[in-house]
Amino acid sequence: MKNTTKDKTELLGQVNAAIKTILVGGQSYKIGSRSLTRADLAMLKSLRDDLEAQIADDDSGPLLGRTYVAFFDGR
Repeated sequence: MKNTTKDKTELLGQVNAAIKTILVGGQSYKIGSRSLTRADLAMLKSLRDDLEAQIADDDSGPLLGRTYVAFFDGR
């Protein structure tokens, strides 16, 4: 199943919310004998970057997305 741009945008919003939660509340905490560790911040940032790139590719169209051409004249 292929994710649509809308699905990716919604997921990006959730990832950004998770990142904000970690930045505001911390990566992990412990109260008594109980502890909570949230998702890995580096992994969330990487996922955010990937989703943003995918959304940008979707917006640019399917033909040669994220492709660059270089011309070298002479030496």
